[in-house]
Amino acid sequence: MRAVLELRLASWGFQVRSAPDGGAGRDAARAFDPDIVVTDLVMPELSGLELLGALKRDDPHCHVLLVTAEGGVADAVEAMKHGARDFLTKPLDYDKLRALLDDAARDVETRLRSRRLSGRVAGRDGLIGESRAMRSVVDLIDRVAGADTPVIVTGESGTGKELAARRIHDLSRRRDGPFVAVNAVAVPEGLVESEFFGHEKGSFTGALDARPGCLEMAHRGTLFLDEIGEMPIALQPKLLRVLNDQRVRRIGGRREIEFDVRVVAATNRDPARAIREGRFREDLYYRLAVFTIELPALRERPGDIALLAQHFLDVFRARHAAAAEGFRESSIERLKKYSWPGNVRELKNVVERAVVLADGPWIEDRHWPPYIRESRLPGAAELVFEIGGTTLDDAEKALILKTLEMARNNKAEAARLLGLDVKTIRNKLHRYAADGGVSSAGR
Repeated sequence: MRAVLELRLASWGFQVRSAPDGGAGRDAARAFDPDIVVTDLVMPELSGLELLGALKRDDPHCHVLLVTAEGGVADAVEAMKHGARDFLTKPLDYDKLRALLDDAARDVETRLRSRRLSGRVAGRDGLIGESRAMRSVVDLIDRVAGADTPVIVTGESGTGKELAARRIHDLSRRRDGPFVAVNAVAVPEGLVESEFFGHEKGSFTGALDARPGCLEMAHRGTLFLDEIGEMPIALQPKLLRVLNDQRVRRIGGRREIEFDVRVVAATNRDPARAIREGRFREDLYYRLAVFTIELPALRERPGDIALLAQHFLDVFRARHAAAAEGFRESSIERLKKYSWPGNVRELKNVVERAVVLADGPWIEDRHWPPYIRESRLPGAAELVFEIGGTTLDDAEKALILKTLEMARNNKAEAARLLGLDVKTIRNKLHRYAADGGVSSAGR
């Protein structure tokens, strides 16, 4: 039976070694290092259960299939509780055996693919990718980092603009200095100047203590200004003057404080459009944009999705003490078909959700959210519908609402498809709602 089985396995494409008993099987496994072991349950030297224990101690990932007579089913079931993959009864059903072996081989290949991906991202920062677009970006960042000049990083929300800024800082001569990040949107309007310039005690209601601004705190380091396009227009000339002078006076203060910072700014808007619309000063833009680095959207580099997903899986597997090790190939293909309006940040959240849900080593299609499983969001070419005999305003409204419908009310995706920013979409929806009959809820 052993000889016949060896011939069949070889004819199915497996490399095979055989042994006459449990002891010899253990020694052969240590020399051959197999991915899959098919073993009898009752053998001399070592029983199948004892061999199972030895194999699992040497390699916890070894797949063990047990063969037993009809009377040994109870023992085989017990062995599965201790790590056996499955069992077959004699006489062997070779079709079932082939199916079990093919299934185990798929797991072996999935684990190898996951290990290869993990090895390629180990020790790297968050700017992960091997596509031409990402290689170009990382190369530019590495060359710009040592120049100590201002940089503007552009790209859609979630593409990793702060990661790019941190890489610039870490590779610069300022790496031992502070990295101070300020989000222009997150600062309350009444505290914006205090956040940037600092204040003295008693300079305004609530100023109970003196506080340095972010320009002072970033002295001899890097100041990262996120969402610079959202900065209040009244603050922009003041910031420009301070950056030009490299001196700042706190609110309520009398003396000027010198500082030495490198500014890296980021925006998800088109700076040229913001300048044309009067929302961003041209002189401040040219003060900040000595170098401009544009981060590609995730949908423009689908070949990087598997690497990024494995990186996030490794991070969240450790954080949540989860069982997931890798992805079924079909689940990765599903990710590649989605348009990722939220970019890398959205992928990160989706992978964390899947890691928590997975109850085995592999993340499968069923672990993705329904909006990823069901279908991809439409491309711009699909947003064609007939409008006639109507005003321009009504046609615009119809186009926006149709796009939102096709994007399942995802405002970020609808804005991308229409070439608008999300704020414009929201403002128009509020106006439609005020006119009656349209809800502005959703992402």
